[in-house]
Amino acid sequence: MAHESILVVEDDEDILELITYNLRREGYSVMTAETGEQALEKARTRPPALVLLDLMLPKMDGLEVCRRLKADEKTRTAKIIMVTAKGEESDVVAGLELGADDYVSKPFKPRELVARIRSVLRRGGDEAQGKTSERIDVAGMVIDGGRRSVTLAGKPVELTYTEFQVLLVLARRPGWVFTRYQIVDAVRGEDYPVTDRAVDVQMVGLRKKLGKYGKYIETVRGVGYRFKDEAPT
Repeated sequence: MAHESILVVEDDEDILELITYNLRREGYSVMTAETGEQALEKARTRPPALVLLDLMLPKMDGLEVCRRLKADEKTRTAKIIMVTAKGEESDVVAGLELGADDYVSKPFKPRELVARIRSVLRRGGDEAQGKTSERIDVAGMVIDGGRRSVTLAGKPVELTYTEFQVLLVLARRPGWVFTRYQIVDAVRGEDYPVTDRAVDVQMVGLRKKLGKYGKYIETVRGVGYRFKDEAPT
């Protein structure tokens, strides 16, 4: 992963210096920005592989930066890890909905941060190489793991990384009930600190995008979710 380009967006000078030092020591190429406006300008000029994005920024906050990065053709493929303060659960959910890939909470240990960055970048590399080549066809809904695409009766549907992974995890084992924590572990790795509420929000968005096929995702009260192994009535 050495030499991957990372844009660090942080308005606290001491934290910015600490992150930059540790990432460069690991061999990453680091750009920095202290405001959302600077971040967008630098990302467009030199699109990074990953953006480490503090949510609490002056003027333009991190969520707006995330939204604009994902809306811009030049920067939409960049991975995004949000940096949050404790008690910002609603912002985390919103960020994941906008397409962010992961988050870390302050205070964090540099080794934990580097591990998260490696995981997200590795995930992107695996996708680019098409290592997940499976193809699932359910009554006209085609889930292509290699292409990371979903089509409904031949028409493509745009899903975020998390939405696609959730759908793939469930559809791989129709009829099997997954708890929310099992879904989180399967999508983002063990011990990923996300809440039940965040999983439920992902399900709402996924069902909406799938239209009539959303009925295949069934809520199992008090347990979690499953993908129906027969056509819903």
